Amino acid sequence: MTNIPETGRTPRVQIRLVIIQVLVFSLLFTLGGRLWYLQIRNGNEYAHAARSNHVQRVVQPAVRGAVLDARGVPLADNETRLVVSASRTDLMRMKDKGKAVLTRLAGVLDMKPQDVMDKIRLCDSKTPKPCWNGSPYQPIPVTLEATTQQALQIRERPEDFPGITAEPTAVRRYPALGGARAAQVLGYLSPVTDEEIQQAKNTDSPHLRSDQVGRSGIERTYDKELRGKAQVTSYEVDNLGRVMGQTKSDPGVAGSTLVTSIDARVQAVAEYELAQAMKTVRQETDNITGRKYEADSGAVVVMETKTGRVVAMASQPDYDPNAWVGGISGADYARLTSKDSNFPLLNRAIQGQAPAGSIFKVVSASAAVRAGYPFDSKYNCSASYNMGGRSFANFESKGHGPITLGEALKFSCNTVFYALGHEEWNRDGGLQPKKDAHDWFYRTAREFGLGAETGIDLPNEVSGRIPDRQWKKSFWEANKDAWCKQGKKGGTYVEQIAYENCLEGNQLKAFDSINFAIGQGDVLVTPIQMATAYAAISNGGTLYNPTVGKAVVSPNGKVETIEPKAHGKLPVDAKTISDLDKGLRMVVEPGGTAAWRFVGWPQDKIPLRAKTGTAQVYGKQTTSWLATYTDDFTIVMTISQGGTGSGASGPAVRNIYNAMYGLTMDGKPTGKALLPKPEAQLPPVQPDGSIQAPEIKPYVPPSPEELAPPALAGPPPLRHD
Repeated sequence: MTNIPETGRTPRVQIRLVIIQVLVFSLLFTLGGRLWYLQIRNGNEYAHAARSNHVQRVVQPAVRGAVLDARGVPLADNETRLVVSASRTDLMRMKDKGKAVLTRLAGVLDMKPQDVMDKIRLCDSKTPKPCWNGSPYQPIPVTLEATTQQALQIRERPEDFPGITAEPTAVRRYPALGGARAAQVLGYLSPVTDEEIQQAKNTDSPHLRSDQVGRSGIERTYDKELRGKAQVTSYEVDNLGRVMGQTKSDPGVAGSTLVTSIDARVQAVAEYELAQAMKTVRQETDNITGRKYEADSGAVVVMETKTGRVVAMASQPDYDPNAWVGGISGADYARLTSKDSNFPLLNRAIQGQAPAGSIFKVVSASAAVRAGYPFDSKYNCSASYNMGGRSFANFESKGHGPITLGEALKFSCNTVFYALGHEEWNRDGGLQPKKDAHDWFYRTAREFGLGAETGIDLPNEVSGRIPDRQWKKSFWEANKDAWCKQGKKGGTYVEQIAYENCLEGNQLKAFDSINFAIGQGDVLVTPIQMATAYAAISNGGTLYNPTVGKAVVSPNGKVETIEPKAHGKLPVDAKTISDLDKGLRMVVEPGGTAAWRFVGWPQDKIPLRAKTGTAQVYGKQTTSWLATYTDDFTIVMTISQGGTGSGASGPAVRNIYNAMYGLTMDGKPTGKALLPKPEAQLPPVQPDGSIQAPEIKPYVPPSPEELAPPALAGPPPLRHD
């Protein structure tokens, strides 16, 4: 046997073995490190995650708190209904995406299969209503009105209806007791969205996927207080879904009750009278256009003068907030958001903007006094005022000769204020304003609270507009390009205006100040702003933040009162406020522009003050304004495209006062006063936080015979401004 010498293979084998050993040790080291990371470094985290996979949470939504009027009448509460819901998560796991289950469900509920499927589809920019705007992981209501028989069919055959539940649930209700819907004041609810859940995650009021949240009105402002806290119970389950035990339970807390300053009885009167006034004026012919008045929208505010609390607030067109409960239908959503229905979701008391017309003259009279014009001096009330070849007519081209500022309010004389506005514009430098220009008229308007939000506890309030020099400049910079493109010298009225604005729209011109002095031109105000200003005249000068919420009552009976807050004082002294008050009182007395609507009013017992206004809006019929107050209440009403202030709004405002004070048209007491004084006390609260609701009867409007006014004393009014 021949010996074969070694040829170097052994060292190579050894090298390979070493390499393999290194690789093996590296893998073992890596695995060991990973095991240390998982079991030691992050062991608790992964152990918790593993346990969570076997924990199911059961959420019992909290009962939402009720919204009550000042006496305890429910404006919004809850009722128990049989609710059928679908789990979109469970249905989407099925091969047919739950189509067969939903079809069977439709048969039980007497609905069309497509209608049921539409209910659980998710909303996006392309999906029409109905659709689900909440979290896709929470049960989606299919119907809130299941019968007992329908619920039993679903619960007795769970194998046919996987992912479907049928159980009693507390559902929001807006009862409109006594006829008081208060739709825009109350607002409505809709499901919480995933985005809102994330935003509230680290706050003191996190959302659950089952939450319904307020979208407008009081429901939105006081959502946190009304919502309460849901009961969440966690159960440990095995991989087959069997409950092994309870791991944790967070007790729920019912939502608090919100007591408002609204009086449901007065609210019902205000809603009815506003709607009736608009209906009546639509039958009348506009002398300017020759057409019937359109009266397309309106609003009325009833406010306590000494606190700013809102007693009633109505807006037309309105809607039934119950339409949102359980998901709104496609037809209802289209109606509420369409131009044809004139957007009833808008609360025109705080979102409706229009020129103020003559009710603005209290601001101008105050500005004149601040500028050095004595209130009781004589100013010429001519039939027209001329400026640079341009004539500004008095309303109905009537003149009254030399009169005081108080009489200028009584007769609503435009030309007195035209002259004052023009003279102050000249004093301030005209087209070349002085560095120290006082701008008394514009400054006074802002200090009356105009051009800014009042601070009312309702969402989406608008600020209106005071078109001073700074606004003119900013507006011109934003619109210059469009004006220059549209403008045409010698063209149509609109083209000529655009042409002039293109060249010098940044300048505050004489006619701007002339129009501003009577609340016209680019001035925009809201009813709540004017109610706040007139209430301040009544109470001696304090501008209160209007409030609807009056107190929050927790489930254990603890009461947290919402106190009135002021945001300013009128920029005039006590004498000027007294002079304004006297001038406004003359408006309802013989010869005043509102006298014909307040014949028989007991001025000796309940002094009433008022100011009428008829605002001109380009391309539309005139807007009716009427601002009034007594020692205790302020009422402001406006009707868009409704005609004159006293003509359109006068009867409705008079009827509201008559109902509140319990008066006939000749000023005699009826013994049925609804609210002769503001409601000072809260309704009695029980130890468990409950409040007993008083009886409320529907408003019965006065008969035509009861509405017949007594004969007008003194000379007939010369104008119905």
